[in-house]
Amino acid sequence: MNASSTYKFLSQVKEEHGLPLFGVQFNWSQGNTDFFATVGSNRATVYKCNDDGSIAPTQAYSDTDPEENFYTCAWSYDTETGEGLLAIGGLKGIIRILGTSTASCRASYSGHGNAVNELKVHPSDPRLLLSASKDHALRLWNLKTSVCIAVLGGAEGHRDEVLGADFSFHGDKILSCGMDHALKVWEMNDDKLSKAIKDSFEYQRSLKKSFPTVSIHFPSFSTRDVHRNYVDCVRWFGFLALSKSCEDCVVLWKPPEKEADIQKPTVLHRLEINHCDIWFIRFAVDYRQKLLALGTTNGKIALWDLTVDEPSKMRSHTLSHHRCTSVIRQVCFNKDASVLVAVCDNGTVWRWDKREKK
Repeated sequence: MNASSTYKFLSQVKEEHGLPLFGVQFNWSQGNTDFFATVGSNRATVYKCNDDGSIAPTQAYSDTDPEENFYTCAWSYDTETGEGLLAIGGLKGIIRILGTSTASCRASYSGHGNAVNELKVHPSDPRLLLSASKDHALRLWNLKTSVCIAVLGGAEGHRDEVLGADFSFHGDKILSCGMDHALKVWEMNDDKLSKAIKDSFEYQRSLKKSFPTVSIHFPSFSTRDVHRNYVDCVRWFGFLALSKSCEDCVVLWKPPEKEADIQKPTVLHRLEINHCDIWFIRFAVDYRQKLLALGTTNGKIALWDLTVDEPSKMRSHTLSHHRCTSVIRQVCFNKDASVLVAVCDNGTVWRWDKREKK
């Protein structure tokens, strides 16, 4: 694959605040939509990818606190009405749930004792939201009943900021990473957690009793052997895992089987990249897990083909534009990977489209 001929630059816009955009996500939860959201400063903006190659804002939300700084967003939807929901979180540790029909805040979740660094929606149940925080813990929320189901952390949890997390494809496992250099696997089918999830759907606020949030102290697997620095981004890749630290590489590795005698990860390959030695730069894997994209500190995007038969054959190709020179904080594919969007430290949003095969 020659990525430089696979994707072509089409358009870019700059948000008027001109401040870093830390997050971008396409709305995968409602099919292959043309809509994506960006977050940065105290703003969340929803854009539409137009057929003419342009990107146009359709909605914007500004938090009432001018000192808020949003770092992450995740899409879901109301299972009863079909309304799109956008969860956003950041510096203040409060998670806002926005209804896209009105661009207004439907709910606010407080619980984390510090900033929210990443949000993820469960792949098969859009009512479950996962948050990773600077307070060393992850929390699982019920979007339907607005309760905190569980706190993942404590005795054997992270020892520093949790920077990233991801659900496995079937949603039965959570992978988390943080400033403590650690990677941890948590089981969603843990008996205590499974019961709490079930109970959360039956909870009624009219009873005026707070929901009994459970604490999960023990992950099923934990390692500090993959990276030697902050780990700021993780994604499941089938039964394997991809993780990134500020060491100019993404590592492909295999967690041990649950029943394995030796609980050590197996490192399979390192995807080397230049100009990616600062933390809080997030890579993206497309929905079909065929491509991986990662921005750099000098405004370029590295693209890997993940469909090769041997990991050692993975080669990166570069997307670049002479006017894109700022740090790219996050990239995201739409659901069929026909569009790739990147957001930068200078408040710019860049659109690349896949070229049609002749």
